[in-house]
Amino acid sequence: MSEQKKSIYRVIFHNQGSIIELYAHEVSQNSFYAFIEVGDIIFGERSKLVVDPSEEQLKSQFSGVKRTYLPLHAVVRIDEVEKEGKNKIIASSDEKTGKITPFPIPMTPPRSD
Repeated sequence: MSEQKKSIYRVIFHNQGSIIELYAHEVSQNSFYAFIEVGDIIFGERSKLVVDPSEEQLKSQFSGVKRTYLPLHAVVRIDEVEKEGKNKIIASSDEKTGKITPFPIPMTPPRSD
């Protein structure tokens, strides 16, 4: 029997003035209106010699987290990729402004009359 390979997703989102790129095995819509569920976040254990400070910061921030729920308006992009990359903080709001603009429309639930 062949073992089915898990999908890998790259999720890019805004968080407190920074743009964060995470890799995870599970991404789905949730029953919470306007939230994306991200689970089984992947942290690479490639080399103990070279330490990436932004990946270490994210690793400590998400330690013990089974699932995280991202507001839909904070998500920039979700890609299914062939292999995982480094989780990283791409930029803050002070650096490289104008590269990615948040979606300006507030999300409101549909009215049920």
